[in-house]
Amino acid sequence: MAQHVRKAVFPVGGLGTRFLPATKSMPKEMLPVVDKPLIQYAVEEAREAGIEQFIFVTGRGKAAIEDHFDHSYELEETLQERGKEAQVKDLNSWVPKPGQVAYTRQQRPLGLGHAVWCARELVGDEPFAVLLADDVIQAPQSCLKQMVDAHAIVGGSMIAVMDVPRRHTARYGILEVGTDDGHLVEVKGLVEKPAPDKAPSTLGIIGRYILEPEVFEHLGRVARGAGNEIQLTDALACMVGGAKPFHGFRFQGQRFDCGDKAGFLRATVAFALARPDLAEHMKRILKDYC
Repeated sequence: MAQHVRKAVFPVGGLGTRFLPATKSMPKEMLPVVDKPLIQYAVEEAREAGIEQFIFVTGRGKAAIEDHFDHSYELEETLQERGKEAQVKDLNSWVPKPGQVAYTRQQRPLGLGHAVWCARELVGDEPFAVLLADDVIQAPQSCLKQMVDAHAIVGGSMIAVMDVPRRHTARYGILEVGTDDGHLVEVKGLVEKPAPDKAPSTLGIIGRYILEPEVFEHLGRVARGAGNEIQLTDALACMVGGAKPFHGFRFQGQRFDCGDKAGFLRATVAFALARPDLAEHMKRILKDYC
């Protein structure tokens, strides 16, 4: 049986340039889909998967994330004085327990691979999850929970994947596929953002990973890749064919790319339509503008 996945890394040090000017002084991970920031969706997903320790790789200007995952005693006291006990309970329900959260700095924005590498001392020598807040997934059971359940059976490293249009392969890490049972895919190779005519498949990686700690050794050695950044995909490619299995995981659910303005708007509509208190309002709004 595979070792239990207890820790999750959240790379949140990015500059959020695609959402300027909104992200000039506000972390992009704090942008709300309906009434919940992107990073909270990721943390709640991790907790549903049984994660016990939450590791944030931050950067300058990200203090709002730390404040969000802490108690606001003034706010709680004000709500209690106004008899809003349900809101107080809701505020506290998703705040991690003392000692469950750790923060480390990515001092320079050198890419996703570098951000993950910055968490090496906090992760230690055990398998761990990585969740990118930009990817919000709407599913009956959280994507990471699906992956953790599968990982408990097959072990090794695992990356969430989905089929993408061939014209979009240059936006993703793309798999070279071995055996494929429709659920788990054997990873034979990985290419970061290949041109459509060079892509080995149309199976793209999205922002959910379960990784063996050996990835840190590779991240410490790989040169800068696409975008002149240290790419996580390049380090993962070094692990293919090793002693431990490496799978792509086709998850059940709808993924929204909230690092893109159109994807962010799509997510807002989808999550509003899924809420009983907002669905009819959203339908009327859409009718007014369509």
